Amino acid sequence: MQRIYAWLRGHPLVVDAMIVLPVLLLSAAQVHDDDATPAGRVRYGLWVLVVLHSLGASLRRVRPRTAFGLVMLGSAGQLVVSSEIMMTSIAVPMALYTAAKIGSPRRVRLALVCVFAVPGLYFARWGASVNLDVREGAFVYSFIAITLGIAWVLGDSMRTRRAYYAELEERATRLEFERDQQALIAAAAERSRIARELHDVVAHNVSVIVVQADGASRAIATSPDKAREALETIAKTGREALVEMRRLLGVLRAQNETEGLVPQPSLRHLDDLVDQVGRAGLSVRVVVEGEPIDPSRTVALTAYRIIQEALTNTRKHAGPTAGAEVLVGYRRDALEVRVRDDGRGAQAPGDGMGHGLIGMRERVAMLGGRLDIGPDPDGGWAVHAVLPYGSTRGVPVPATRSTLGKRTGS
Repeated sequence: MQRIYAWLRGHPLVVDAMIVLPVLLLSAAQVHDDDATPAGRVRYGLWVLVVLHSLGASLRRVRPRTAFGLVMLGSAGQLVVSSEIMMTSIAVPMALYTAAKIGSPRRVRLALVCVFAVPGLYFARWGASVNLDVREGAFVYSFIAITLGIAWVLGDSMRTRRAYYAELEERATRLEFERDQQALIAAAAERSRIARELHDVVAHNVSVIVVQADGASRAIATSPDKAREALETIAKTGREALVEMRRLLGVLRAQNETEGLVPQPSLRHLDDLVDQVGRAGLSVRVVVEGEPIDPSRTVALTAYRIIQEALTNTRKHAGPTAGAEVLVGYRRDALEVRVRDDGRGAQAPGDGMGHGLIGMRERVAMLGGRLDIGPDPDGGWAVHAVLPYGSTRGVPVPATRSTLGKRTGS
């Protein structure tokens, strides 16, 4: 059955010709009826009308403009040839329906004019010869006009319906395109986030490994114990880096494969970070101001990453004897983080190829905070960030050893 419907939709000319064929045969019989049809030129004129209407009805879906013109030409010929209405005059409502359905707005308005003009012109031309009084003429006129009007209304409603469906399809296509674009943007943002996380993990831990490896290579001949301790630090740092990298790369897996991963670091892990950089040889002092609270996960992660990146840069660029101070201030509306060192400051060398500072700015901008990076007036380098808490300030947490302030390192 579906094949039949598909074939019928694919061959509109054949279908319309098959519909018109019986009407054409009836009209041919009507023309040949000597009692009902006059002879001579009038009969030939009726044949022309039959042919024009039949062609118009057959071509209405494949050549709608041509079909409408043929039917209107045949209707105009009706006013000249005879008052006899042929069976093929059914092509008039068919052409009006098609014109209102698939025609342009101008053609639709023209078809609406024809709804009322065609029967009016017919009765103006042949009203006296068909022997109809005023009441009968009004009835016949109304019947013809209503028939043509119904054809026009059906065609116009189909045109409106098609336009509505076309608009829905266009909207669905646009929404699908926007959805795909949003997915691409989200994927790019996620890749950028993972790149920042990987940079933080790799840059921090690899710098610790490099420092410890250099110290071990220098101390292996004179101080085997210190060299062994440095190698143990390298091994521990490498394992921690692998754990964090596995967690970050796990984001790329399916959602059901990411359960049970190690949680994101926060300020609760600040002591471990300080211990780690202390083992790498960097002297760090931590100062906590205000009542410690547990901010949102995003704020805590951002603060941790800023401190981690700042200490990594201190270890890389400030010099071998430099020390650092980390300030974590729990203010009323925002978390303040300041990391400053007493190293080389603006004179520190840099390769300009890292993404750490960019990552800091993006993280702070995401929270609507403020970030200042540059040489400290008292010497060295300073990183100062203010991170708004947002709608939820957080809850107090028990004090840790970081709240007391300390200085670690050798």
